Amino acid sequence: MKITYYLEILSSWCTWAEPAWAELKARYAGRAEFEWKIALMNPADFPVSRAQCDWFYQRSGGTVMHSPFMLNSGWLETSRQGHYEAPNLVAEAARDFGFTGDEIRRALSQAALRDGRTIGDLDTAVAVAAAAGGKALPAKKLLRAAQSATVRARVDASTQEFFAHRISQRPAFVLTDAIGDKAIFSGLVRAAPLIATIDAMLADTAGYAAHAIHHGQPPAA
Repeated sequence: MKITYYLEILSSWCTWAEPAWAELKARYAGRAEFEWKIALMNPADFPVSRAQCDWFYQRSGGTVMHSPFMLNSGWLETSRQGHYEAPNLVAEAARDFGFTGDEIRRALSQAALRDGRTIGDLDTAVAVAAAAGGKALPAKKLLRAAQSATVRARVDASTQEFFAHRISQRPAFVLTDAIGDKAIFSGLVRAAPLIATIDAMLADTAGYAAHAIHHGQPPAA
């Protein structure tokens, strides 16, 4: 079974979904394959002011998630007009240095949404990622990779893949199993509905495997 998590580094809802992602990875370790992919937000999807951004954070963190802390809107730069590709490119580029897990993208998200750092600036995003990665993630090489056409093409491809599912909300989780079933969750941040669906899909897959052991392949037409 495979669980694909589509995210945007600067999405507050992706930040709220991280505990669910961690719970799924722990619960289904060895039984499912986990992968995250970048799904860039459109420039028009970003807040246009810090006041507006704070209003969104009050709704998501306070009213919906009952978080003990509020996210920091200090990362927002209105001069960028919604163009914040840099941290996503840096997170994707870090894969080329062996960082395929969650540590680099989480460091970038933490720097922006908790510390208020302006990681929309490529140099700042690289500095954050390089500090998180240590000697295995040299800043100069990471910068070149993040600026490469290859990394940009991968980010564009995963973003288009996200939209091909006919969804628009991040986080999104696409669950696929060995018998061809697929379930898509777009915008949900809690683990419970994902766990219920994964359990059902694993049970169905196990049922198919048991039937094949006892009865073999289907009869020829």
